[in-house]
Amino acid sequence: MKKVFNELTTILVVDDEPNIQELARMYLEKDGFRVELADCGKEALKKLETVKPALIILDIMLPDIDGFEVCREVRKRSEVPVLMLTARKDDVDKIVGLELGADDYLTKPFNPRELVARIKAILRRYAVGPKPGKIIQHGNLQIDLARREVTVDGHPVKLRTKEFDLLYAFAQNPGIVMTRDRLLELIWDTDYYGETRTVDIHINHVREKIADASVSIETVRGVGYKLVKKDEIRRDA
Repeated sequence: MKKVFNELTTILVVDDEPNIQELARMYLEKDGFRVELADCGKEALKKLETVKPALIILDIMLPDIDGFEVCREVRKRSEVPVLMLTARKDDVDKIVGLELGADDYLTKPFNPRELVARIKAILRRYAVGPKPGKIIQHGNLQIDLARREVTVDGHPVKLRTKEFDLLYAFAQNPGIVMTRDRLLELIWDTDYYGETRTVDIHINHVREKIADASVSIETVRGVGYKLVKKDEIRRDA
C-alpha cells in the first residue's frame, strides 16, 4: 500500500511518563516519522498550534488537565486525528474518548509495533482521496464525494472523516443491512484492531447530525444497520 507519510509527518506524543515518550519516539522515528513531545495538556495545546501535527497520541492521565479535556479542546480547533492512551482495561475511558472525537484508543501497556500500525492505518484513512464527480441524493440528503460535503435541505452538515465514510457507505447501499464487522472492514480497514462498539458510537454521531434528513440509519437488532426512508419507518410502525 502506498505510503501517506514521510520524514516531515509529525506525530505529537502527549504523555508525562518519560519511558512511554521514549518508547513511542524510538519506534516512530525508526519508521520515518518526526516526533514532538509534550508532558502536559497545556503544552500539547500549544504545540497543536505551533507544530501542526499529523496525528496526536494522547494519554488520558496528565498532570494538569486530563486527556479528555485536551481532546475536547483539540476538536474545537482542529480535525487532526487523535489516538488516546488509557491505563484502564474497562470500556469507560475508551467510549468517552470516542464520544469526544478520538479516532482510536490503545490500552497501556501496549505493543509499540501495534501503536505504529494503528497510526499508519489512521493516516491512510485520512489520506484516502475521493473519486471525482460522485454525488448521491436521498430525499433532502445530498452527499458530494469529490468535495466530501454533506447537506440536508441545502444546509451543510459537518462530519468527521469516518462519519462521512460511514454515511457514504450506507448511501451507496440503501435498504441493505450492513453488519458491524463489515463496516469495520470498510471504514477502519483490516489494520484496525478496534471493537464493534466503535461502530455504534460513530453511527450515533451521524444520526444526530443528519436528524433532519428524510432518511435515517436504522438498527436491525442482532445484525447491524441499514439506511431507510423515514416515511417507510412510519408506515411500518
